[in-house]
Amino acid sequence: MTWTTKAACALALLLSFAAQPALATSCEDRSFDGRSYTICEANPAQEEIRLFLKDENGKLLGQFFTVDDRLKAQGQRLGFAMNAGMYHEDRSPVGHYRENGEELMRVIPNAGPGNFGLLPNGVFCVQAGRADVVETKRFLREAPDCRHATQSGPMLVIDGALHPRFLRDSDSRYVRNGVATSEDGGRAVFIISNERVTFYEMGLFVRDGLKLPQALYFDGNVSRIYAPELNRADAGFLLGPIVGVVETAD
Repeated sequence: MTWTTKAACALALLLSFAAQPALATSCEDRSFDGRSYTICEANPAQEEIRLFLKDENGKLLGQFFTVDDRLKAQGQRLGFAMNAGMYHEDRSPVGHYRENGEELMRVIPNAGPGNFGLLPNGVFCVQAGRADVVETKRFLREAPDCRHATQSGPMLVIDGALHPRFLRDSDSRYVRNGVATSEDGGRAVFIISNERVTFYEMGLFVRDGLKLPQALYFDGNVSRIYAPELNRADAGFLLGPIVGVVETAD
């Protein structure tokens, strides 16, 4: 698919927003410490949070509009979405990945190159009625029964503390995205920066701005979001794992 075609599809999604009824997922722009972020919050007890990678024929979905089209054929729609973890060139997940209860990639517990291997990293786990960001070693110990799960790294916030390797004066800045959760698993807040930020700055936003104890970095530079409430449908090249909230189409 060409860039022109992708842009046209994204535009079609934007034009359809006005005709849609109100969406359950709450999205808004937030400013913290002079920097802009967009957050979308979901209640796992009331909303269906899912992960998407390929269709029933094994074909990569790769785009928000592709996921939405597939859902519409089933009488549903995509209420919100963002890229959900790092992937290889073929778009396969770098770390643990589970979709609809099926494990497609095992947990990677060891340190390694790049941001993914900057331990501690973690897993975003969706269970019945709750969603949690869990540090990888703890995840292996507790073995939660995830319906959907994606592993990424590094952790941004661990038990209310910033990742120990983050530097206040870092000059590594990218548009970044991730997810944060509450202690009781009742809140899942998805975050994307609207400008280039450091790990340290994004971690501070989660800890001090959102006041959430656990947060996981999904990716940077390739970060994109689909937020109909904000008339936003970021376009770009094919993605690997996508996380989204599924709603009934009215």
